Amino acid sequence: MMKKIAILCLGIVMVSGLHAERVVPVSYGSFETWTVRHIKESKVIGGKMRTLYVVAPTDTIEGNIPYTYGKKGNPWSMSDAYAVVAGIHKAAGTVFPEKRGDGTCCRMDVKMMEVVVMGFINIHVLVNGTIFWGKTIEPIRTANDPYQNIDFGVPFTQTPKYLQFDYKCRVSPDQWIWRATGTSPTKKIKGHDECEAYLLLQKRWEDADGNIHALRVGTAYERYGEDQLTWVNDHRIEVLYGDITDHPSYKPYMGFNRPCRAMNSKGKIVPIREEGWAPQGTKPTHAILMLTSGCYDAFLGHDGNAFWIDNVKLVYEE
Repeated sequence: MMKKIAILCLGIVMVSGLHAERVVPVSYGSFETWTVRHIKESKVIGGKMRTLYVVAPTDTIEGNIPYTYGKKGNPWSMSDAYAVVAGIHKAAGTVFPEKRGDGTCCRMDVKMMEVVVMGFINIHVLVNGTIFWGKTIEPIRTANDPYQNIDFGVPFTQTPKYLQFDYKCRVSPDQWIWRATGTSPTKKIKGHDECEAYLLLQKRWEDADGNIHALRVGTAYERYGEDQLTWVNDHRIEVLYGDITDHPSYKPYMGFNRPCRAMNSKGKIVPIREEGWAPQGTKPTHAILMLTSGCYDAFLGHDGNAFWIDNVKLVYEE
């Protein structure tokens, strides 16, 4: 009898070993350290002191100084940005550290920014709170094309099984969103804004003209369309590899429709041309991890939505 029990236990250990996991925290993905930036806005728009935050080592930066993302292997950038447009200094903050237990988490808000010029409110801009892997090139010089200053993604050659994190969210049930660009009248349009999280693994290459091409190697993608006001811990999104259009969880927004750009070897920000699904077994060269309080492109969304994230990790099969 004891021999049978021993054999059974050995079998359980062997089967468990076939599914062993390795859970790897993402750099600075615990959100316990932040760099604080104090930016003085121009007098013509009120001259207030604004605070911006960076997911980065603990530090404080005083003055209107462009931040250099990607320092010391830190993969994160965010929607908080310092802009100098037509000589006017402006700071926009939609990402914040927030207390959680004995530590901190990351909070991202969808906000309608009001710009007061000479004492009158005459400009409204809708901004989604977002953190992502990549770099924002500061200062922002124009609001006409918000993606021209963003280098999306970081070098990455691994093949994780899951993206894992803790989260909660506040999502309006309204079936309309704001369109507020700052250059045209603000208006409501049909739509439902949702928080979203995704990890895109790509195999990229650059042609002789500096264009960046890519195949999609792996996709982990979810949207959150209703309130989840208590923490969901260790939530996992499976990374699906190859062509996923026949997978039961596939949605059209998981395809090649993101307005992502990257810096080429000539130092120019250009579109990433995703041209198809990579064959199974292809190793990625880059990854884009995005966590955001709104699922629409720039200047579109629902003011008041919020997304809280903590303990971002990648899970690998051993």
